[in-house]
Amino acid sequence: MGAALPIRVDLSAANLRALARTEKNVRAALRMLALAHALDGLGRAEAARLAGMDRQALRDTVVRYNAEGIAGLYDRVAPGRLPWLGASELAELKQAILKRPDLERDGHVEWTLPALCETVIAGRFGKTLHPASLSRIVRKLGLSRQKTRPRHPKSDEKAQEAFKKGGLK
Repeated sequence: MGAALPIRVDLSAANLRALARTEKNVRAALRMLALAHALDGLGRAEAARLAGMDRQALRDTVVRYNAEGIAGLYDRVAPGRLPWLGASELAELKQAILKRPDLERDGHVEWTLPALCETVIAGRFGKTLHPASLSRIVRKLGLSRQKTRPRHPKSDEKAQEAFKKGGLK
């Protein structure tokens, strides 16, 4: 078995205990206490046991404390899952939503979440997405979930304008 890793001594065991008492993050406070016990001369296994961790966790704590100081005793933020759609795909999706669908090109006269999943997400991006998940993405894009007014696919805009003006007699 090799020699124990040396622990940096810019903070004494009393200082580490004082920091641990005021620390709100319990896991960081326990790491500070484990380091304080080790600095006081307790064996690494005993110091780790008193802080509720195993010897390997104390060793990892010592390595991070030596490298980063007190900041190394805090948990790092997990990176999380990558987003399903990239930035360019989100921009293209937003443009597709803001532009009315074309019946010949898109096969729809209005955008619904299932239609967007089928046409844009699956057709253009080659990905599958549930409409409920797309609803969350649409809200994150700053768009509301309003349903468009129903429109018949074979409606004639010119005839409607002429009717509004009283042209059909």
